[in-house]
Amino acid sequence: MAEIDLGDTRFPFERYCQATAEIIYRMPDHPAVLQTFIWQHLDIAPDFPALRRFLDFWEKNLDGPIHSVRVARTRLADRRRLVHVRHLLRLH
Repeated sequence: MAEIDLGDTRFPFERYCQATAEIIYRMPDHPAVLQTFIWQHLDIAPDFPALRRFLDFWEKNLDGPIHSVRVARTRLADRRRLVHVRHLLRLH
């Protein structure tokens, strides 16, 4: 089983995914105004424990109440999914 080494932490590669959450929240001073915050982290689908910890932190420590959360995920790249690029073009 492949592992990722992030300093002091090692975890199994296959269980993790790149999770992206779009958090829509209300402005504390103007509740009718909605703002968007994008959060990304390595997480374990479908439970998303890192995202849940972040949302718990948000609810306890930040003033803007959360309106909605939309989550997307993708597997991490591994050797089977990587390909060599033969050409690189730059557009200005």
